[in-house]
Amino acid sequence: MGESLQDREVLAQTDSSNEFKILPDVILVGIGGHSIFDRGRAALLPLAEELSTARSQKHKMLLGVGGGTRVRHTLAIALDLGLPTGGIAQLVGAMEECNAVFLNALLAKHGSIVMQREHFWELPLYLSTGMLPIVISIPPYHFWEPPPEDGALPSHGSDFGLFIHAEVLGMKRIIFVKDEDGLYDRDPKKHADARFIPRTTLEALLADMPAELILDRQLFACWKDARHVEEVQIVNGLKPGMLLRALAGEPVGTIITKETRRG
Repeated sequence: MGESLQDREVLAQTDSSNEFKILPDVILVGIGGHSIFDRGRAALLPLAEELSTARSQKHKMLLGVGGGTRVRHTLAIALDLGLPTGGIAQLVGAMEECNAVFLNALLAKHGSIVMQREHFWELPLYLSTGMLPIVISIPPYHFWEPPPEDGALPSHGSDFGLFIHAEVLGMKRIIFVKDEDGLYDRDPKKHADARFIPRTTLEALLADMPAELILDRQLFACWKDARHVEEVQIVNGLKPGMLLRALAGEPVGTIITKETRRG
């Protein structure tokens, strides 16, 4: 009790291979704001129907949403006004809450509920009572967003924010629903010869990171030191059935695993 909590020896003693996992059997499903929500009813209504089917199949899920174009506009205005990083993060969270409300309206009859950031600790109760919680992807840091290394943009983007949700809750799997089949070595929207990567490991990605990524780079940097998330899967939400197949454990889209590749 008399030691500094910043002492390296004290910090080393807090490491444990038996860290308690709060919700290890719940899958986090992250729905892209720009890739899904911004496309309107053509993309979102079929996906909402797929989520209702997944719920009827008793998949234990936590839904997370991104903000999409509204977030990008908000960032542009906030940067022009010279707002600090914490203030920008607060505004981004408010924009993402709009998409959470939209999705909740579509899934309300199936027991969905928007989880407010201030009630994060109630999430296990929502799940145990049969609800389908929807969270925003910016973590509940509000104005205390850590200062970024470069510029003023919050380092906790949508993908990384959902990763933090999953890691803190001890979840093993995350499924990101995007508008591409998965991970490529280059952006397939710009390069017709982009190579699809159906399966890889975190170690392989960190050793040879593509210049253009469909997920936040910060996610991979953090995952290296994370303790709980074992697998990240990326599926195309514009193709019916892909999410259901991923929830069922099928190797669709791109699968990225934490362990070292063998063989």
